[in-house]
Formats: sequence, C-alpha cells, structure tokens
Amino acid sequence: MPLALLALAVGAFGIGTTEFVIMGLLPDVADDLHISIPAAGHLVSAYALGVVIGAPLLAAVTARLPRRHVLIGLMVLFVAGNALSALAPGYHSLLAARFLSGLPHGAFFGVGAVVATNLVAPDRKARAVSLMMLGLTSANVVGVPAATLMGQHLGWRLTFLAVSAIGVAAIASLALLIPHDRTHAATAGLRGELAALRSLPVWLALSTTVAGFGALFAAYSYVAPMLTGAAGYAEAGVTLLLGLFGVGATAGNLLGGRLADRSTRGTLFGGLTALVVVLTLFPLLMRAEWSAALALVLLGLTAFIAGSPLQLMVMERASTAPSLASAANQAAFNLANAGGAWIGGLALAAGFGVTSPALAGAALAVLGLAVAGAAQRVDLRRTGAVRGRERVVASHLPTAARPGTSPRATSTGDLLDEAVRTEGTAGSPGV
Repeated sequence: MPLALLALAVGAFGIGTTEFVIMGLLPDVADDLHISIPAAGHLVSAYALGVVIGAPLLAAVTARLPRRHVLIGLMVLFVAGNALSALAPGYHSLLAARFLSGLPHGAFFGVGAVVATNLVAPDRKARAVSLMMLGLTSANVVGVPAATLMGQHLGWRLTFLAVSAIGVAAIASLALLIPHDRTHAATAGLRGELAALRSLPVWLALSTTVAGFGALFAAYSYVAPMLTGAAGYAEAGVTLLLGLFGVGATAGNLLGGRLADRSTRGTLFGGLTALVVVLTLFPLLMRAEWSAALALVLLGLTAFIAGSPLQLMVMERASTAPSLASAANQAAFNLANAGGAWIGGLALAAGFGVTSPALAGAALAVLGLAVAGAAQRVDLRRTGAVRGRERVVASHLPTAARPGTSPRATSTGDLLDEAVRTEGTAGSPGV
C-alpha cells in the first residue's frame, strides 16, 4: 500500500476527532457560554448539517479541479472552521463555526476515496478505502478520548486548536505524499457529475447506507443509558467502554476492506446480516457487564464491515462521477446518524425499555438488507440486458467482422465495441 494513504488517514483522523469530541464537551461548552445542554446539543446538529450540505456541493463545484488541490483546499477549510470554533466569542458564532467545520467533511472522504482507489491495483481498491477510513475509526479509540480529556482539564477552546493543528499536519502530509500524476479529475464536469446521480443503482446504494448505518446509530446513540440502566455500569466507566466500540469499528473497517476486495456484495450482505444478529441479541447481552462490553465490540465490528463495500459500490455505480457519488455517500452516512437516533428515540419514548433502540436498529438493518437485495436484482437485470444487446449487435455484423472468424478479428473487434457503445447510448440503461 502506498504511503500516500497515510496522508488521507491523517485528515480522516482530524475529521473524526472534531465530529465526535463535541459530544463529550457539551457540559463544558454550556457552562462557559451560559447556555442550556439542549442548546449546546445544536452544535452537533450544525456540524451534521454542514456535512449534508457541503458533501455534494463542494464535490460538484470542484469536479474539474485536480483532486490533490481539492483535498488540500478542503483541509484548509477544516482548519479555518476549527480555529474559528476555538476563538468564537459567543454561542451563535460557535454555531456558525461548527457548520463551517462540517462543510469539508463529506467532500474530503468522497474525493479521498477516489484518490485512494487510483493509487492501488484494482484488486486492492476496497482495502485502500478502508485504510483511509482507518483514520476515522481510530479517532474514536485515541483522538476523541484524548481531546475530551484535554477539553475537560484545559478548556474546550484548546481542544479545537489542537484539532486545527491536526489539520495543518494533514495539509503538510497531503502536499508531500499525494502524487500529482494520479489525482487528475475526470472530464465529466459539473453537468456530468450531477447526471450520474440520476442512476437508480446509485440511489439504491445510498439508501442502503442510510438504512444500514441508521441501524448502528439507533442503538449507539443510546448505548450510555443501556450500559448504566441495564448492564449496571457506573457513569464514570462509560467513556472507557465507548473505546471498545472504537476498537471493534477499527477491526471491522480493516476486515471489511480485505473481504470486499474478494467479494464486494458478499461482504455487504454478510456485514448487514451479522449486524442484525448482534442488535437482536443486544437486550440479552446487556444483562451483564462482561457481555455488555462484548456487545460494544461486536456492534462496532459488524457495522463497519459494511463501510468499505458500500463506499466502493457507490463509486462503481457512478463511474463517470465517483467524487460526487462518494461524497453523497458521506451525506447519507450523516442522515443515517440523525435518522437512526430519531428512530431509536421513538422506541425509547414509547416505553419499550432501555434496550429497545437496539431492536429498532435491527429492524433498520433488515431494511438495509432488503434494499441491498433490490439493488442486486437491478444490477443483474441491467447486466443481462446489456449482454443481450451485445449478442444482437454481434449477430448483425458481417461474418468477416465477427471476432474470431478471420485474421482481421483483431481490428474488427473494435467495430463490435463501437457498435455496442452506439447501441448503449441510444437509450439503453447503464450498468
């Protein structure tokens, strides 16, 4: 694997840290700015809104620019957003700074995934994406706990300055390690990028992300009350236990990358099926401390096995606009965050018990499997249709022009390819 993937992972580490560290610093921010905890919680929503808006927007407007320059520019925006967060004089300015910090999130992962796959051989694309995402998952193991402790003891503003420093390190790494000649943008431009999003397979892949990771966040958003109310842990031990989730997520991300290079769809179905099983067993696993700790590891492991194959499938189904589709997948991930938490909260508010959000998550994972199955059927139908047209076009070519019928087969094979392409652009569905 090329060293350039390290630069992408450093950027992902900074983004993952700033996304999740605010959750542990909400009481400190609320006290310092003299606002309520619910008002401070809007800082989380502002960041997520920035991700959802910025992911497709920035990926689209930078479609023709060299991807190396785009990545560096996105990290400059990231540094600016976090520095402004540290210097924000009041609540509303901090809210705006958090929104600004979220804007480059999805576009960075979207463009970064395309660059990562261009740096490696075709049979290692999923593994390359997983190594970039390793920065995000390892942030939950190292970055978020360390930044939270820093914020609690030295002030939350210093935390955001430290995250800005990570962003500066990422800019230097990108400038030094990302090669110029492997990151040229596609020639489709803005119109071509937007046109690719009209594909049904792309939307089915994005919907699988929303449902599959919505299942994760339906349970994970309420894991703290599960650990204290069902498993019997003290509140002081919750932070350490959440690190176990990060360990599982990191392992699942790496495992999913390796498996997806062998079978992308098989890894996706396997990961979602395992997630259904783990979430269904969650109420039982939360009855004891040791099994609750195991449940957190398994939750991270099974959920993130599906991460790399989903990212790769979205990019492959929008081959003419991989950057925008990949960025849109990050927006879908954040919609899953918000939607999953909302659905899990409905189960909790309905009085079904402290572990009921996990069962709501299991239902979402089943929905994700159903959408993935529908996507597979669409792919098979379109592949069959294209092969059928290839046979029809070949049958209408002169005998001498058919591949394998004469010494001219090598040159006339191009005629067949051109005929198939012409047939495909006359209104046939894409693969």
